[in-house]
Amino acid sequence: MTRRHIPFRVYPILALGLLSFSASPILVRWAGEEASGLAIAVWRTLLAIVMLAPFALPKLRANRLSKREAGLTVLAGLFLGLHFVVWILSLFYTSVASASVLVCLSPVFLAALGFWLLGERLALPVVAAIGLAVVGAALIGWGDQAGQESGAQPLLGNALALGGALLVSLYLLIGRVVRQRTSWLAYVFPLYLAAALTALVPALLLEVPLWGYSLRFYALCGLMALGPQILGHGSFNYSVKYIPAAWLGLLSLLEPVGASLLAYLLFDEVPPGLSVVGMVLVLVAVAFAVQYEQWAAKRHLTASSTA
Repeated sequence: MTRRHIPFRVYPILALGLLSFSASPILVRWAGEEASGLAIAVWRTLLAIVMLAPFALPKLRANRLSKREAGLTVLAGLFLGLHFVVWILSLFYTSVASASVLVCLSPVFLAALGFWLLGERLALPVVAAIGLAVVGAALIGWGDQAGQESGAQPLLGNALALGGALLVSLYLLIGRVVRQRTSWLAYVFPLYLAAALTALVPALLLEVPLWGYSLRFYALCGLMALGPQILGHGSFNYSVKYIPAAWLGLLSLLEPVGASLLAYLLFDEVPPGLSVVGMVLVLVAVAFAVQYEQWAAKRHLTASSTA
């Protein structure tokens, strides 16, 4: 995906992260039966901090961030916290399939911003694959909007999910910079702490109830913290040191397929035909981009050995 060496361990870590992402909309849907989106965002991020603290705190002194790195990490945490808030809220207005796919439009933002800010170029076939994935995502959104029941607000939900895509793109680009010189725990712990505070502030200002829910609700938030946040976002924060952020955004487009399958099995939420076509296009685009990159890497290796 880049011509630099990518350790083998990155691939299973990414696979585990993508698998955990697929469960996120389902867990949010269940937790949302008794709490608001802001309450879910707060507890998800706070519990992730609690889970990481025993491992991170002993190592923070030995892996201190510079002032610049600390500032960038706090900014990334702000974007991540806002991403959690708007994305979770989007699930209350649109379907799992639509919210999952639209928030995964981040490869578009990442490709443009990565080139503009970091000078990271993508091969033309990869750019074409991203374009195909965008078309597929648009078909999913349109098909989903046509299939919404009366009373839903798919346009609002889709707009929130799209905003989440931009926010997660900014957060990943910052991580791409900071992680080049920083260990994983030294980065993700303050990152998640800033994200938790970002989610907590509007919840307190709006007087959103945070206590008095069932044990089931807190358990679901704990699963969100362990799965989609620590394993999911954690795998991306680990891999972004080795893989361009735009590639991570493209791989994240695999999430909606798993999320939609789970939604069908658990909620009997059948995506319309147009949405199914869109999902196929997304899968084809990701598969083509990965296959092309493997071919390009082999060609580069052959050229280097014969030079």
